[in-house]
Amino acid sequence: MTAPGGDGQRPAGDRGGPIGFKSHLRATVVPGEAAYLVSQRGVTALRGTPAEVLVPLLDGTRDHAEVISAATPLLTTEEAAGSLRALDAAGLLRLGTPGTADPAAEAYWDLAGPGAPAALAALAGAAVALVPLAGTDAAEAAEACRASGLTVTDAPERADLTLVLCDDYLDPELAEVDARQRTAGTPWLPVRTGSAALWLGPVLRPHDGPCWHCLATRLRGHRYAERPLQRALGEEGPVRRPHATLAAGRAVAVHLAVLEAAKWLAGARGASHDGVTTLDTLTLETATHPAARLPQCAVCGDPGLTARRIEAPFVPVPRPKAAGELNGHRALTPAQMLERYGHLVGPVTGIVKEIRRAPGSPGFVSTYLSGQNLAMRSGTLAGLRAGLRSLSGGKGLTDTEARTSALCEAVERYSGTRQGDEPVVRDTYRALGEDAVHPNAVQLFHERQFADRERWNGGGSHLHHVPRRFDEERPTEWTPVWSLTQERQRLLPTSLLFFGEHEAPDGVWADSNGNAAGSSPEDALVQGFLELVERDAVAIWWYNRTRHPAVDLDAFDEPYIERLRAGYRSVGREVWALDLTGDLGIPVVAALSRRTDRQAEDIVFGFGAHFDPRVALRRALTEMGQLLPLVGDVTPDGRGYRCADPDPLNWWRHATAANRPYLRPDPATPARTPGHWAYTPASDLLDDVHFITELLRSRGLELLVLDQTRPDLDLPVVKVLVPGLRHFWPRFAPGRLYDTPVELGLRTKRCRLEELNPTPLFV
Repeated sequence: MTAPGGDGQRPAGDRGGPIGFKSHLRATVVPGEAAYLVSQRGVTALRGTPAEVLVPLLDGTRDHAEVISAATPLLTTEEAAGSLRALDAAGLLRLGTPGTADPAAEAYWDLAGPGAPAALAALAGAAVALVPLAGTDAAEAAEACRASGLTVTDAPERADLTLVLCDDYLDPELAEVDARQRTAGTPWLPVRTGSAALWLGPVLRPHDGPCWHCLATRLRGHRYAERPLQRALGEEGPVRRPHATLAAGRAVAVHLAVLEAAKWLAGARGASHDGVTTLDTLTLETATHPAARLPQCAVCGDPGLTARRIEAPFVPVPRPKAAGELNGHRALTPAQMLERYGHLVGPVTGIVKEIRRAPGSPGFVSTYLSGQNLAMRSGTLAGLRAGLRSLSGGKGLTDTEARTSALCEAVERYSGTRQGDEPVVRDTYRALGEDAVHPNAVQLFHERQFADRERWNGGGSHLHHVPRRFDEERPTEWTPVWSLTQERQRLLPTSLLFFGEHEAPDGVWADSNGNAAGSSPEDALVQGFLELVERDAVAIWWYNRTRHPAVDLDAFDEPYIERLRAGYRSVGREVWALDLTGDLGIPVVAALSRRTDRQAEDIVFGFGAHFDPRVALRRALTEMGQLLPLVGDVTPDGRGYRCADPDPLNWWRHATAANRPYLRPDPATPARTPGHWAYTPASDLLDDVHFITELLRSRGLELLVLDQTRPDLDLPVVKVLVPGLRHFWPRFAPGRLYDTPVELGLRTKRCRLEELNPTPLFV
């Protein structure tokens, strides 16, 4: 007999009692051809004489010995026994006959996996409690339970599973339900009934897997837009939404929940019990979204995990770089990163709702968006104008690179958002002494900006916001960071290190400069530092309007460069690049492009920094592609911009290469080729970290690192700070912004504040 499986185990009949095919199978023999087993999942053909002999005998009226005895006139005992073992190993046989009044139910449980006898016995001894929250009714659920063989109890403490009906998974009452169930040790299953999109699950099991608070943390992440309205209305829970459902839809939700409850109690447990299953009744699309336990959960986990990570010294370790082209200076390739962390993307329980191609992207650039930029959230209904940076995104030469970049940026912003478990010390700057770093050593606002902050802030741009002067005598919250150059702990205001929804009491606010996600902590540190170097060099160039050498694109002899240039030419654009490398000696490149077919040049740009000049150039060119979709559909009469922000619109409509000569290469300086930079590749990221540390130490600068990796994500994220390095937003305190151009011979004397470029950088 030919049958699937066969592992030599004893057949079901060896344990005593009648044996037969499972109830979801119907057996039919076609003599001389095969014995066919028909079920809802298809048809299985069993060929050979043993099948034709045994199949009619397996009708559930004979035990193992009787089946073999009846078969022996045509089969040997060994043939009959071996064939029975093969059928049992293939999962086709069951022991015993349930004999219930509902053959369809028997077949269902046989099909589901545990087998009808075991499932029906489990259900017979189980009880379900129903908990309807405000706006729901348990009557239909109770009737559905009884119709499916479930016992409903009015004593929740004696229930084996509690079914909770709600209108919103973030209803505050669910926290109380979770606490009661944890105390009782009883699993519970939530179901949302009042929406066109039905939700049910997961089965929340006390002390095993995620709790409701773990789930709610992820769900809240997709509903930030509600928070200003929630506060304005004084709502304790989520903003109430009108019901949008039909009676049939509500019935579907209830019956699906009862079905999941029955499967759980019967032992037919699967992925649907471990996640949130959604059914859109408008489209009939279904999906199951995994629910993850948060190791740092204050209710079911260790709430001190994050604090201990942050308070510990940041100790880099050897980390070999992965093999790859140009961007291979990381511990994992982009494809490996997507494979390892792709589960973080999801519209319900993911921290990133979706990663999608940026609208309007031409085919020759790969740019992707990954949801709201949490660094730009606002606590007001209208909010500050975040403009171009309101969304997180990523870029690359391939879709895989760009998607990975977009995912990492979203995780970087999520991990850098204050979540309440960060370690803090409350004291004044004066009292903390030399352990504290003054926030303006990082933010670098000019005293005249503080004095004139109302004018600066009048435009509403978050990028140009000037805080009030920091009060050194007022207690505030401080969080430790690790100084790699001084090998000790320092303190910075918590509000400078973590993104918040509204201005902190100390007036300080965080930005994403130096925040980075990576394939390892060392990788993240290197990327965060390179971002600081890039923006420092860009700020010095932009605000001083200095002239810089061209980067000879042909000399780099990279096929992708000509592919990109051809793409830009196809849409009427010119491409060039500048060498912005500053006093730190790390290659920094600006890539620029302008229209050549009309008066408004719609100039876009991108920046990149890396030890390897080829990587710096690649990053600049791919970053420039992130701005291109915003101007790609502009008509000759100036309509069609995918941005309403006044600052970039004014730039695109009025800035030209002729009236902004600092955008063009310095004609008096030879163009840079790869050989201009002395670059020696390092095979380990630890070597890069050591180089950075010694470089900054030699320049009298301090390297500060904050580990922002969240235990539930395990994707390394750090914030790197080097007091004194400039942001490319308009922050005009004395220091490098004025001194470096003179030191590099780019200017003969320092700019005065009023001589700086009046056009703030708007990205």
